[in-house]
Amino acid sequence: MLEFTWPLVFLALPLPFLVYRILSRAPRQDAALYVPFFSVLSRLQSEHENITSSRLLNLICCTLIWLLVVVAASRPQWLGEPVQLPSTGRDLMLSVDISGSMEAQDMVVGNRQASRIDVVKAVVGDFVERREGDRLGLILFAAHAYVQAPLTFDRETVGILLEEADIGIIEESATAIGDAIGLAVKHLRTRPENSRVLVLLTDGVNNAGAVSPQQDGQLARTESIKIYTIGIGADQVVQRTFFGARAINPSAELDEEVLTQVAESTGGRYFRARDVNDLVDIYEELDTLETIEQDEQTYRPTRVLFYWPLGAAVLISFLLALFSIPWLSLAGRARVENYDEPVVDETLTGSEA
Repeated sequence: MLEFTWPLVFLALPLPFLVYRILSRAPRQDAALYVPFFSVLSRLQSEHENITSSRLLNLICCTLIWLLVVVAASRPQWLGEPVQLPSTGRDLMLSVDISGSMEAQDMVVGNRQASRIDVVKAVVGDFVERREGDRLGLILFAAHAYVQAPLTFDRETVGILLEEADIGIIEESATAIGDAIGLAVKHLRTRPENSRVLVLLTDGVNNAGAVSPQQDGQLARTESIKIYTIGIGADQVVQRTFFGARAINPSAELDEEVLTQVAESTGGRYFRARDVNDLVDIYEELDTLETIEQDEQTYRPTRVLFYWPLGAAVLISFLLALFSIPWLSLAGRARVENYDEPVVDETLTGSEA
């Protein structure tokens, strides 16, 4: 459907006519001008130019230009059919640890070692694609926590930002789990109740930040925000050295007790992901979170059209100026100036007679 954003602009349509009728014409002062080649110009003009038709054409073109300019100034736009936004869903904030320990290659994908962060990007990326109808946000944290993507229906952008998250973009020497929870609470507290969910994934212990995870967990509970925590990392990895092979626990620093306490205090759960399959199962289980109804919203895609009439007005103005130039008269003048013999002024000759 065609719509004009500023329809009152059409009140300016009769403005040129009113100016022409109301304002008086400027007085015309003709000065005597003697042109040596006057007779040649007069003959060329009478042969190639019709003054009456030229004025009529100029009037039509100027009127059309003014109409097009007024239409462009009213800002026309085309409104598409209404598109309904999802009416059910959650406000789900994803908080992902990108500290240096996430580079540990204790995950196996297709018979090859893979780092924790690469596995998280793959699994969480699929989880994001399935969250149709949810508002998703992304928080990245290491020694500090930052909002990488606010709550949005644009799942594709959230997935791209997660894929582009690299170790080192935040100071990676520590892990601020409490700050990540507090930042999520700040952005979720204004959303409708019973739809606020935080999914936090980490492989370490809170050793940075101004507030502890337990304190922020209590704040989340007060704001009715449900927290699901995920601890990632293998329990055992065989490390081969010069003295032989030995088994080590790469997840020795994972603070499962605090993660469990924070999750259960808000009505959520703590999950342990020791390998890729565990992580996939966890996010599939998170897919079963109960949905709630939200206010139905619609929007209509809008396409701006003002540049079409404006472009047409500019084009007509250019053509009008181009055809208004007396090309034949200029050509005749050029021929006269190239004559070897002087041209006698017929006006003076007549007066002398």
